[in-house]
Amino acid sequence: MRFAFKTSPQNTTWSEMLPIWQTADDIDVFESGWTFDHFYPIFSDSSGPCLEGWITLTALAQATKRLRVGVLVTGIHYRHPAVLANMASALDVISNGRLELGIGAGWNEEESGAYGIELGTMKERFDRFEEACEVLTSLLTNDLTTFDGKYYQLKNARNEPKGAQQPHPPICIGGSGEKRTLPLTAKYADHWNFVGGTPEEFAHKRDVLAARCKDIGRDPKELTLSAHVRLGEDRNYRKVVEDCIALGAEGLDLAIIYLPPPYDPAVLEPLAEAIRDSGLLSTP
Repeated sequence: MRFAFKTSPQNTTWSEMLPIWQTADDIDVFESGWTFDHFYPIFSDSSGPCLEGWITLTALAQATKRLRVGVLVTGIHYRHPAVLANMASALDVISNGRLELGIGAGWNEEESGAYGIELGTMKERFDRFEEACEVLTSLLTNDLTTFDGKYYQLKNARNEPKGAQQPHPPICIGGSGEKRTLPLTAKYADHWNFVGGTPEEFAHKRDVLAARCKDIGRDPKELTLSAHVRLGEDRNYRKVVEDCIALGAEGLDLAIIYLPPPYDPAVLEPLAEAIRDSGLLSTP
């Protein structure tokens, strides 16, 4: 199994987040670090502070040398996919090919409504997301993109320079919906993120995703399977390891450990040591 960490840029400060990433950059247990894409804090007081995820990630990419970096995941309705494609390519260039491109259909009604950004019905969200996946992948790989959809229309559109990774930065789709999310993951993604749940729920969604891959002639083993695993405020590292063992038994490839604020670099080495001692860590 491989390991990553996530620091949501909510209810925190830049000076608090930065040392976590710089410390993790020197601990080879962690292959990647992730932020999220919200403008209000989620699952807490929404009036609190929240740093914008992509700007924060860009600064963190410059402050690190080894870690792969990503937003888990980008709400596609917040940015036109042509804008997002340019952002992703630029950050992949700037980071020397370390970007993981996380995307999702979007869900937060509070911040979308406050900003006047149309979220739409569930069907509208996924119709838009499906178009965005096609637009994004084309702009990231092709010289010219022409697209005539309901939500997006492009004519001989360019995105230059392309990112450092070819054919494009790995695409991670987050979510577990069996009707739309998992089929789109099978078609467009390199990485699927299971937001959270029991090992049994993970195994069920894994099987659905594998079936959708086979429907289109794709080998399910081509996809990285990840899940959030939470480190509690009690810093129970053994509990993290036990959760990873249970998910690993069901085929988890990458455990993304959600760190609790206030962020403290001192949690990283004991966490890494617990992972090393568990025998779960994949060797290169």
